[in-house]
Amino acid sequence: MPVTTPPLSAQWAIGIYAGASPLSLFPAPGAANPVLSHRDVRDVPAAFVADPFMVRDGDTWHMFFEVWNRDADRGELAHAVSRDALCWDYRGIVLREPFHLSYPYVFRWRGQWYMTPETLDAGCIRLYRARRFPAEWEHVAELLPGVGADPSPFRWAGRWWLFVCPVETRNDTLRLYQAERLAGPWHEHPASPIVAGDARRARPAGRVGLWDGNVVRFAQDCYPDYGTRVRAFRVTELTAESYREEELPESPVLSPGDSPWSGRSMHHLDAHPLADGSWVACVDGRPPREPEATRA
Repeated sequence: MPVTTPPLSAQWAIGIYAGASPLSLFPAPGAANPVLSHRDVRDVPAAFVADPFMVRDGDTWHMFFEVWNRDADRGELAHAVSRDALCWDYRGIVLREPFHLSYPYVFRWRGQWYMTPETLDAGCIRLYRARRFPAEWEHVAELLPGVGADPSPFRWAGRWWLFVCPVETRNDTLRLYQAERLAGPWHEHPASPIVAGDARRARPAGRVGLWDGNVVRFAQDCYPDYGTRVRAFRVTELTAESYREEELPESPVLSPGDSPWSGRSMHHLDAHPLADGSWVACVDGRPPREPEATRA
């Protein structure tokens, strides 16, 4: 997608939301949103930050996100830490490649930390493993050939599944893959593509989660513009042969307009349960003033 250089005030930033469920989220009390912006990035000249994913390791929250490096003219992946998930300390770039990186989907499996970032320009979907968490990552496998935006793996019913948007510039198709092992081999699901020709619900918008015993996927509504809001879909049937879903009544779960920093678009969330039964989520957004598209 073509990239321009918009004013810094018109770029993506990251906020913290909270609520009773991942489907009912609002600006978190105590969070000075945006909690991270290009102004917090100290090690590279940053245009924006976006696509946040966070995980908890002991008493520390770790957030990974895209930083658009103006000098390199591409995305790199950065890291921040927090004790309360409200106030964040930027730590620096943790992964860069000779191609664009974004959407650092980080997760733990069998005691190790993995990541499946978007790696469009590499021509494949790549799996990374933390050599030393959280600052050192290594490429360990190529999961699927071809171009795929926002790859989103998850474990369910003893298998691995992966949503991916195959055509970034249209944002209207969603494919589903499955595998017995994380490293593959991966095979396309018989029901794939599960979305075709619908930019309102195709492109992934963050971590696939569990809510009320069901798999819930979040999707960017890219109509009329890229990443306008976030919708939620409950997977009602998922087997090796079949797939069904329905949009939840709470959808859309994120919409722009409730605060100046996110008044134009909100296109991503990663929600986590807390010990008291409430939820906290990292989200991103951009303010109303924005020239033609950036890639996040």
